[in-house]
Amino acid sequence: MDVLKDIINFISANATLKFALIIVASYIIALLSKIIIKKVLKPLAKRTKTKIDDIIIKNVSKILFYVILLIGVKFAIESFEQRTELFSNIVNSLLVLIVIILLVNIIDSFAKQWTQDWKHRTKTTADDRLIPLLQKILKAVVIILGTFFIFNAWHIDISPLLATAGIAGLAIGLAVKDSLSNILGGLQLVLDKTFKVGDKVKLESGELGIILDIGLRSTKLRTYDNEVIYIPNGYLANAKIKNYTQPTLEMRVNVEFGVEYGSDTDKVHKVVLETLNNIDGVLKDPAPAVHFMQMSDFSLDFVARVWVQSYEDAYSMKLTVTDAIYKGLHKAGIGIPFPTRTIYTKNLDRS
Repeated sequence: MDVLKDIINFISANATLKFALIIVASYIIALLSKIIIKKVLKPLAKRTKTKIDDIIIKNVSKILFYVILLIGVKFAIESFEQRTELFSNIVNSLLVLIVIILLVNIIDSFAKQWTQDWKHRTKTTADDRLIPLLQKILKAVVIILGTFFIFNAWHIDISPLLATAGIAGLAIGLAVKDSLSNILGGLQLVLDKTFKVGDKVKLESGELGIILDIGLRSTKLRTYDNEVIYIPNGYLANAKIKNYTQPTLEMRVNVEFGVEYGSDTDKVHKVVLETLNNIDGVLKDPAPAVHFMQMSDFSLDFVARVWVQSYEDAYSMKLTVTDAIYKGLHKAGIGIPFPTRTIYTKNLDRS
């Protein structure tokens, strides 16, 4: 024990030896960390389904050696009683610079991986444009924050710079508020999977059509009159949208009809159901249904409901079902009413 104490006291008293030992120890730790990452962490990451750990470990392994070595140099410099602040500032700046490089490389790797995985899975062009945009924004934020940390390491007052940047940012934000809202709206539509290219949707404002493209600032909607409507993504992100393709492509078609008072409702059910079951394209499951809804002013009101395989068949099926119901009721001798009005007149004796 006395020998160990003497060695520790000798090392503590000799600043140069202490400096050298810290450098050697940090170098050994850096080598060990590099070996652990290569032999242990990388094989483990390859066994997982996600690519996130592979990307992070790959980028960290490239610079972890230098980070540990610089941290060792930092502690070694601080071991001197009369250390110079210049070397400490240089080391701190290098550490910040390495972290910036690490984060920038991780952002680039994530963007590349995202593009490779999703670019061909979606028909929309929004993700193709949003990913590079977000990549540049995140890299700019990392670089700006890193620059502030470097200034802080050199004890440079950046308060005036922050105030100027805040005013400039506020002015720019107000100028591009609408454009930024549309860009963020496009990102929200892609991430939430509200709809995709080819989906049939109906907007809260009443427009109905097929999604042609989800762009960076706007979405193209083609109506059934072959007109293209450009809708800002900022509006779509906050609007109520009916998507006919979700959760499945199957769709129910409703056809309302009426029969005259005095008709046998059981016979109406039987005739219309037989008619519906004989129409090609009507799904058997869910089965067609006929419901007696109400007794209105001039008729007994029914609704026929059938399911089709896809929303693309809904309109033509509605026309087919309407025609078939009319013919079926007419053939069965069931009257279809129309508004009538009875007028009573009173003869007045003017003699």
